Parts: sequence; structure tokens; C-alpha cells
Amino acid sequence: MVSILLFVAILIVGKLKYNEVFQSNVNLAPSESKYLYIPTGSDYRALFEILVKDELLIDTASFNWVAGQKNLKAHINPGRYLIEASMSNNQLIDMIRSGKQNPVRVSFTKVRTKEDFAGKICAFIEADSLSLIEAITNDSLIGEFGFDKNTILAAFIPNSYDLYWNTSAESFLKRMVVEYNKFWKGSREKKADEIGMSKVEVSTLASIVEEETIMNDEKTTMAGVYINRIKRSIPLQADPTIKFALGNFELRRIRTRDLNINSPYNTYKNAGLPPGPICTPSISSIDAVLNFEPHSYLYFCAKDDFSGYHSFSKTLREHNLQARKYHRALNSKRIYK
Repeated sequence: MVSILLFVAILIVGKLKYNEVFQSNVNLAPSESKYLYIPTGSDYRALFEILVKDELLIDTASFNWVAGQKNLKAHINPGRYLIEASMSNNQLIDMIRSGKQNPVRVSFTKVRTKEDFAGKICAFIEADSLSLIEAITNDSLIGEFGFDKNTILAAFIPNSYDLYWNTSAESFLKRMVVEYNKFWKGSREKKADEIGMSKVEVSTLASIVEEETIMNDEKTTMAGVYINRIKRSIPLQADPTIKFALGNFELRRIRTRDLNINSPYNTYKNAGLPPGPICTPSISSIDAVLNFEPHSYLYFCAKDDFSGYHSFSKTLREHNLQARKYHRALNSKRIYK
């Protein structure tokens, strides 16, 4: 009789332990899922506090027991993990031990300053904006990849990228350089050589085109205007570079006094391209420069119908006529700055 009771007791204990290991212990509805974020440097105590705070566990004691049996405290990998309702302690612990996290999709488009760029990226990954700024302005680090503080924005090709959440600022920069090299390798690099421009110079001119128009179908024409001016040693006189120098990107009208700003980005005072991109140009703008339209235009002006398109001119006289029409349109709408 005693042996039977002992056998039953063993079966009961075994069943309980089996449940602790393999039964679902995640506090989620059947079709629900949630991400668990484990910061870099977390120990077991920190992990457990996150699980409790996020109310992810049904039975904390059983999780602790299984974690001890599997020595989780020695194998905590930071990252972003997808937690699903059916997961057992065993599955959850094995996932963390293995570091099998889910990547995040990092996407960005046009960004005008390094500070804005860092602010956007830190919303996706663990690295904060300060560490990102420090990385992309570190002369030694960015110099390894052929960039400086003026040209570093060229390294960031607007697109979508899959990265792990716990990516550090330095690792993010290195990944972007890898993507940059992939982007340029082959036909784009060859075309840049054919038009006599470096990759950074192409990106710099593309950033001006990007700021000048939102119409993709006129970008090659606009790029051709700037190429013509560069070839003839005519200052670019690009208004977006003045806005960049002033740090005011909302200006609708550039005044004569604005053109006097003392800045290497003032393309009215300084010949040639500015020191670096004034934004992260889109792929369409980069390709527009590489495939610029050959023509004789030297000027362009926004159309007075505010369609977003531009009128292109071969002579200053033609350009001034278009400019006066546009300025009258601005005045009629009481747009003075």
C-alpha cells in the first residue's frame, strides 16, 4: 500500500514538474503576441523584473525554477523577442538563451541634419540619439569609412533595413556603410566615374535636387541644370543651401539679405558644390544626377500655379520673366517669408 501511494506521489510530482517546464506559462490571450525587450547588460534579476512588470508570466515561481534548472542567468542575450500565447517556460527560456530575437525594420526617408537623423533612428533601436550623434560625428570612426562630419549624411541611403533592436550606435554606422557600398557597387559607381563625380559629390548634388523638387519626373532635368552650371563654373545659386546655412527649412522666399550669410553652404557666394549633402537624398534623386538630362538650361523657377513643377530657362532674361511671375503669385497669396 505504501509503495502504491509513493508511486502515485511520484507521478503527481512528475506531472507538476512536467507542467512547469512544458505547459504554457505566458499571460496572453490565445491569438495575442507581445515583444519582450531585454536591454544590453541585463542580468537575470533585471530580466525577471521586466517579465513581472510587463505581466507576461502566469506563474513566476515555475519560471524561476525552470530558469534555474537551465542556468538562464549565465545565458541572457539582449534583444527584441516575440512572445506568443502558447509559449511554455522551456520555449521562452530557450529563445532567450539562444538569442533568437526578431529583427526590427528600420526605415527613413529625407533627413536634413545629423541630429534629426539620430532622433529618427533611436526610435527603432536600443542606441539612443546621443550615442548615435557621437558615432556619426566621431572623426576617427567615420574617417575609417572615408567620410567626415560634412559628408557623413551621404552614407545613409534612405530605405528600409532589417536590424536587431540591440544594435549599438557603432554597429549601426558600420551596417549603413555596408549598405552604402552595396548600393554604389556596379553601375552607379561606374556612372559616377563617367560623369566625373565622386559618390559623395553625386549625393551632395542629389540632396540639392531633393530639396528643390518633389516631382520625380523633372529631377533629371533639374540635375542637368546644375551639371551645366558646374561645367561652366557658374555658382549653383541653390536656395535650399541658403536654408540649410540659415537652419530655417520652412522659408518660402529667400531675401537678398539671406544671400549674404557667411557659410560654406552659401552657393551664391561660393562656387561649386557645398561641403556635403544638405539632406539624405532619395534614391530617385541620386539616380537623377547619375542619369541627368543633357540640355542647355541654366536656370529654373517654381511655376506660379504652385503645382510643384518648375519652368526651365536657357537665358537669364527668360528666367527673370518666370521669376517675376512666381513672385507676383507669392505676393497674391501673401507669402512673404
